[in-house]
Amino acid sequence: MRSVKFILAAGAASLMSTAVLAADMPIAPPPQMYAPPPVEDFGGWYLRGDIGFSNQRVKNIEMGDGRNANLLSLQQTTAFDTAGIFQLGVGYQFNNWFRGDITGQYRGNSNFKGTDHVTFPSSGLVGTGVNNYNATKSEWVVMANGYVDLGTWWCVTPFVGAGVGMARVNIGNYTDNGAINVGSAGGVPFIGGPFPSYASAPAASKWNFAWALHTGLAYKVNPAMTVELGYSYMNLGDGQTGPVSTYDGFTRGVAMQFKDITSHDLKLGVRWNLDSPPAYAPPPLIRKG
Repeated sequence: MRSVKFILAAGAASLMSTAVLAADMPIAPPPQMYAPPPVEDFGGWYLRGDIGFSNQRVKNIEMGDGRNANLLSLQQTTAFDTAGIFQLGVGYQFNNWFRGDITGQYRGNSNFKGTDHVTFPSSGLVGTGVNNYNATKSEWVVMANGYVDLGTWWCVTPFVGAGVGMARVNIGNYTDNGAINVGSAGGVPFIGGPFPSYASAPAASKWNFAWALHTGLAYKVNPAMTVELGYSYMNLGDGQTGPVSTYDGFTRGVAMQFKDITSHDLKLGVRWNLDSPPAYAPPPLIRKG
């Protein structure tokens, strides 16, 4: 009987010592949570597409042989209709404040209307006249652009930029419907007219150096897409027709020139970031049975 009590007491002491040792052992820390690497908010290639419209001006129109310089006076009014703009491009965001792109742009047909009221001496004739011009104009433009982003507030980033490139200006459907009133001939007073005049010219294209200034606002919808509202001032150079000829086919082989074409453009575009990081998904939970 005594031996049984001894065995029970020894077993109880062993259990107690084991529990004390277990309490003194350090508790293993929980496994660390996976944290994705920090995502940069800049960098990478992007594609862009824009649509918009133009508000165009021309400094003046004149014959290529300088005939306008012989006029005693010239009052000229000109106007272009609004035309559509369609643009595609590829670019790169170098850091969080500077990016650049190369764009190709088609500027649709814009109707041109112009009027000259002139007083002239010509071959001994002195008189007045009026010319009413009509034409259409379109362009292809290739431009290299750089932009500076000025900071971001509530996902909106204002920017400024500039670009240089080449513009292919096409002038077509040119006509000139006019009338001349003669006041004197060879120094002798003579009242005659109005005598109608009509001229036309075939279409022609001309490549020019072009430059632009840009500004606007960009809104980052998500890491992959940014919507952009932009304004551009563009200088497209000169345009010209083919040789102008009268209604009976007479021509001096001289073109009508459209001098210093500029445009105020408003565009709405989208940029797609090709290097945007994929959305983070935590690793699956694994349970051991």
